[in-house]
Amino acid sequence: MKKQLELIAKSYDKGIELGKKGIDLYDNFPSYITSHCNYPLFEQMRMNETLSDSARKEIVEYLAPKVGMRFIDLGCCLNLMFAGYKDWRSTYYGVDISSKTIELLREYVEKNCLIVGDLYCCSMHETPFDTSFFDIGECVGSLEYFEKGYVQQAVAEFSRIMKSNGRFVLDIPNIGSPEFEITKLIEEYLGRQDQFDLSEEEFDTILNDYFIIDKKEIVGPMIQYFLIRKTKNTPSGSGVSTT
Repeated sequence: MKKQLELIAKSYDKGIELGKKGIDLYDNFPSYITSHCNYPLFEQMRMNETLSDSARKEIVEYLAPKVGMRFIDLGCCLNLMFAGYKDWRSTYYGVDISSKTIELLREYVEKNCLIVGDLYCCSMHETPFDTSFFDIGECVGSLEYFEKGYVQQAVAEFSRIMKSNGRFVLDIPNIGSPEFEITKLIEEYLGRQDQFDLSEEEFDTILNDYFIIDKKEIVGPMIQYFLIRKTKNTPSGSGVSTT
């Protein structure tokens, strides 16, 4: 687990440093990727912004951020800058394993005189927050990098820091889909190999100890979950709609 966290941090740090120089790694893939039969799907998803979409209107509509709410963005990447979160009325907190990402976000906050809760460089399976601290939250585009053991710890941590009945959005790979197969190949090339090894049913079982699954939606290569943090007396299992 430690090695994988280091590789992910290194990959995203590299992406930030190159991005500052105007270099986009997504523009310079080798031929074994661009000649892959599923590569046109990747280009289409990139054009439609559905690779790992933290900015979907469905997310903000579901979480319904309001003044006085604390919002946690786990594996935040640059969502504060590009996903519209700076305009939410809730108070933003971000966590990312990439120190360069957090450094850039702090510069962005200072430059734009934004008011946020805090920005932390740490793993999302062990955060510094108090229990039941957040009203709403999300983890989009992050769990696919990890195997079952880490995923279980991360979901338990998500539950710990969320208030009862708090709303939460996360996603996992749509394993077996052509959309995920091409993005998996690209992520490996970028130095952050996807290691997610759970079926949808196995992941649902993990979630059911902590969250009510309100609904699911297929978004590009991912399955996006819309969740409600359980109270102690909420039984496992729920009706789920998938679109």
